[in-house]
Amino acid sequence: MNNKNELVMPIAQPLSGKVGVSFEFFPPNTEKMEQTLWNSVERLAPLSPDFVSVTYGAGGSTRERTHSIVSRIQKEKGIAAAAHLTCVAASRDEVTAVAENYWAEGIRHIVALRGDPPEGQEKYEPHPDGFPFAVDLVTALKKIADFDISVAAYPEVHPEAKSAESDLDNLKRKIDAGANRAITQFYFDAATYLRFRDRVAAAGITVPIIPGILPVTNFKQVLKFAGMCGASVPDWMADLFIGLDDDPGTRQLVAATVVAEHCRVLQSEGVDRFHFYTLNRADLVYAICHILGIREQADNG
Repeated sequence: MNNKNELVMPIAQPLSGKVGVSFEFFPPNTEKMEQTLWNSVERLAPLSPDFVSVTYGAGGSTRERTHSIVSRIQKEKGIAAAAHLTCVAASRDEVTAVAENYWAEGIRHIVALRGDPPEGQEKYEPHPDGFPFAVDLVTALKKIADFDISVAAYPEVHPEAKSAESDLDNLKRKIDAGANRAITQFYFDAATYLRFRDRVAAAGITVPIIPGILPVTNFKQVLKFAGMCGASVPDWMADLFIGLDDDPGTRQLVAATVVAEHCRVLQSEGVDRFHFYTLNRADLVYAICHILGIREQADNG
């Protein structure tokens, strides 16, 4: 083979340099789902994530479960655990008490969000005695203690934002209030993240903007998720899942391939942190991490 045409890098070579990952879980509603959650934690913990986060149900409906799971993960697994905290359906005093509780239990990382409207309520309305928006929550958390705070960012603009510029201004206010990083809403084209990162840098934002990655196995479900948060679903993704409705094994293989390639593109552009929305399904995320070279450290003792 001519030298010019030789492959410089093997197709499945692990990502070069130090790459960090984090994982998001959600609180279970049933005993069976709880077992699935803990199986997922057990499976992914050995990959030494930077942190794992646990979501909050709409309207704060899973507040106690979130608290319990976050505390248990950190105590039993020794992993930095981040608790989602929202402004929805709670007074300032209630939210402050939750945050103080986390600090007392050694939880130092909060994912501070405005939150989605409670079930049955179409439009977000601030609690009359609560924090109106995420920036207000971030400001309050920094007054309570020196929390490590993550906030949300929207590469394709928050569906309720007046414009892309106002959405970026809102992100900057959250950072200026004390947030340490932003984690993006999921998106599917690497170029979408890279364009957003350029806009963020031009706005003078210097904290890490971590891409939020959602591996797709259920295409219909993703269309529903995307419709709720304003994310676009490219035609090529729809094409990939044609004819696979009754073939979950192939869907998993497709999902792992797409996400691994996505992460390779981002890493080639200087991205060294990835946040995976696991949907409490560990095997797919574990396989993706393995392909990328993010693996359990061998015990040399």
